[in-house]
Amino acid sequence: MLHKTKKIIIAGISALVLLGTQAQAAMPSPQMIEQFKNLPASEQQRLAKQYGIDPSMLGGGASSQQQLENPTLVNERQNFDRNGQPIYEQDKDKEELDFDEDKAKTELKRFGYDLFRGEPTTFAPVSDVPVPSEYLVGPGDNIKVQLYGKDNKEYDLVINREGEIQFPELGPISVNGLTFAELRKILTSRISEQMIGIESNITMGKLRSIRIFVAGDAYKPGSYTVSSLSTITQALFVSGGVNEIGSLRNIQLKRNGKLIGTMDLYDLLMRGDASSDLMLRSGDVVFIPSVGGLVRVTGEVRRPAIYELKNRETLADVLSMAAGLKSGAYPRSSSIERFNTNGLKTVKNVDLTSAQGQKVKALAGDVVRVKSASNQFEDAITVVGAVVRPGKYQWYQGQKISDLVPSIWGDLSASADLDYGIIVREVNQYGDIEVHQFEPGKAISQKVATDDLLLNARDKVIFFNFSDKSQNRYELNKLVKERVLKVTELAGDSLVGNDLFKAGFAQLQQKGLTERSEIGGVVIAKEADDNEQQAIIGEVNKMLINLFDDKDLIKLSSAMNRSELLYPVVMKLTTQGRSGKEVKVVAVNGKVRHSGIYPLAVNARVDDLIKAGGGLQEGAYTARAELTSTLIDSQGSSIQHQNIDLKAAIQGDATVNAKLKGRDILTVMTTPDWQENKSVEIRGEVKFPGMYNIRRGETLKDVLNRAGGFTEFAYLPSAVFVRESVRQQEQLEIKKLANQLRRDIATRGVSKDGNVVNYSDAQMMLTDLENIKAVGRLVVDLSAISVGIEQADLQLEDSDILYVPSTKQTIAVMGEVQHAATHRFKKGLTLDQYLAMSGGERERADGDRTYVIKANGSVLLPSRSIWFSSEDSLQPGDTIIVPLDTEYKDNLTLWTQVTSIIYNTAVAFATVANL
Repeated sequence: MLHKTKKIIIAGISALVLLGTQAQAAMPSPQMIEQFKNLPASEQQRLAKQYGIDPSMLGGGASSQQQLENPTLVNERQNFDRNGQPIYEQDKDKEELDFDEDKAKTELKRFGYDLFRGEPTTFAPVSDVPVPSEYLVGPGDNIKVQLYGKDNKEYDLVINREGEIQFPELGPISVNGLTFAELRKILTSRISEQMIGIESNITMGKLRSIRIFVAGDAYKPGSYTVSSLSTITQALFVSGGVNEIGSLRNIQLKRNGKLIGTMDLYDLLMRGDASSDLMLRSGDVVFIPSVGGLVRVTGEVRRPAIYELKNRETLADVLSMAAGLKSGAYPRSSSIERFNTNGLKTVKNVDLTSAQGQKVKALAGDVVRVKSASNQFEDAITVVGAVVRPGKYQWYQGQKISDLVPSIWGDLSASADLDYGIIVREVNQYGDIEVHQFEPGKAISQKVATDDLLLNARDKVIFFNFSDKSQNRYELNKLVKERVLKVTELAGDSLVGNDLFKAGFAQLQQKGLTERSEIGGVVIAKEADDNEQQAIIGEVNKMLINLFDDKDLIKLSSAMNRSELLYPVVMKLTTQGRSGKEVKVVAVNGKVRHSGIYPLAVNARVDDLIKAGGGLQEGAYTARAELTSTLIDSQGSSIQHQNIDLKAAIQGDATVNAKLKGRDILTVMTTPDWQENKSVEIRGEVKFPGMYNIRRGETLKDVLNRAGGFTEFAYLPSAVFVRESVRQQEQLEIKKLANQLRRDIATRGVSKDGNVVNYSDAQMMLTDLENIKAVGRLVVDLSAISVGIEQADLQLEDSDILYVPSTKQTIAVMGEVQHAATHRFKKGLTLDQYLAMSGGERERADGDRTYVIKANGSVLLPSRSIWFSSEDSLQPGDTIIVPLDTEYKDNLTLWTQVTSIIYNTAVAFATVANL
């Protein structure tokens, strides 16, 4: 279809060309125009160029109206780096971190100079702009007059050098010194008076150009041709603006050597006042003097920058230039840095809230610093942990915990621990703290006075989760990763583990107070963590130390575990422990839900520490617990152990519920002979196979009796017994073997008489060896156990598995034999006969090392003595293994070595005979 359309258009265009001069006036048909529009743009241009036709005629017959565009007269100024090399836009798209660029963003810049970041591209005047009524006409301006009515005429009149226009019907008319509005009024009046029946429409035609000079500290000073409508600001733009030392506040307009007016660009930039932006005339000089005094304004202001001073302005004027103060400013503690007469810097404190401080004169070179307000809250309570809405809350006199958190279901998390919560309270201006413990359940629901404590201003209330394993920590880890990425290079997703917060906190806990890598030449410390781990540790440490002031972390504190929430409290108590004062921390370990270090609460006792640890675990021994205390006297320190009746202490018996001291450690013991649930599995030919729970010290014989004994099809010699501890030991031995083999390969590779082993083959062999999975099979003699031999019985462990197979009637032959196979067991056949049934040994077989794997897993080396036979040793289920001779030599190699030995021996004998 496209090809056919092209043919039609070409035929039509050819017809137009043949018509000669009339073709220029001929119009193509609407059908041809529509078909021409359907062609691609490139094809339209080719056809129009080939046949000399105006594309606008084929595109619609009439040319589209030309759109007026504002020409680009100013381009971006070229920037240069520290070495003087130009900086291009594409250089900004760098992936690596540019610290110089970040530094440049924080440096103060001169206010107002961004307005002139460009440089001129042309000196041509702009003439196609609207003409205001107050425009002062002059020689060179074009006046367009359209007459209509009785006669229709158009005149394009030019104002001559004498300031007159030559109107054909009216004669010369003087317009010198008139505005455009006055000119229109005079011409309209003359035409209506002297030309009866004629109406007029007067517009401005082409404007004259004027020649001006831009001098002083302009970016590109010189002579410029501009439109007669230009003002001071337009002259500045055309010349590229002000350079680095030019003034923005004292731009002068001079005419015939006289100062006509000045312009302060601050009025335009800050207040939008353009009243001093005077119109230019031909021959005017726009002079830019050097900058006056400069003052730097930084800190908590809306527009920190470098400002130019004028007319002895005060600090109030300077703040007005900087757009005022931010909401977080503290103007009472502002300061001025200035040089004294000795050339030294001095600092002067000013209160910008007072009238006296605002009237202080600003001097050239001053640096005004407006300080920020404190981030501390004066009367606020911080709530973190297992609550629905953690954050800062208002404090008022008489406020209690139940007022702060009125509902368990509506305000606490579903996983909140209702037996343990703490209040961290500041006790002095130094920031020292003390801890008060309470039970959230009793405080909120029952409003028990001993738990529903009164709150003070600046208290921190912490609620904890009962279980630390049920929290969704996705957002918490996301926050850590985002913050770590800000201080480390972008290295992908290779951060340690999935739970970054937990990994960082765990490593933070493991770091000691002092770190030494060696003592007396003996290395005692492990290798240093990599940069990524250090970044995680450092970031988690900062986050936890500032937990109560970090808004993002407070919001996510409900996902934090008990140790993480207590970390800033314990660290604060540790640092405030001074000489002569004990550190207010205690510890609990043993059979509690959350063992660890806890802050010592005011008047805390043993049962309070148990509640802090989440309560007792199953199997805890309540008849006795051990409390270890550190006693310090003039002679030094000593350790004292005290037995506590834990059951009575939990029940509130004041005689045994001892009051705790700093550094006390409570150890909750395990009930004697307590064990967790342990089970073994019996499979195969027993009467009741399945899982059996066992007690401590129970033997295999006992469990077999509980399983009802063996069935009549059980084959006891082939029983398989698997134990997890044996498997782990075997896996460890495999690793040791791989390491030993690696050393042997290395030794053989460097020894002068060793055969060099290919490195890749050796690595492949070692990899295969390390990937071997141990089985953990333990040889048991069920036959001996079944007849009551106690020496064959063994104690069971958790997760043991016993498999009793059915009767077997085969013997397998494997290894270096002609045909590895499994044969039916026949009583009386010897080992050699079974080998013969598999075709005998291969040439590379090591027959002297043939061995038998018994059905029960033991290994037997058969005797080849001529006096004894091994026929009675073989049993159903056994496997005969013929190993490979690793030192095998073919006949050619063997005879080559023998010939070499004989030759060397003959040479030696000949030498001796000639002596």
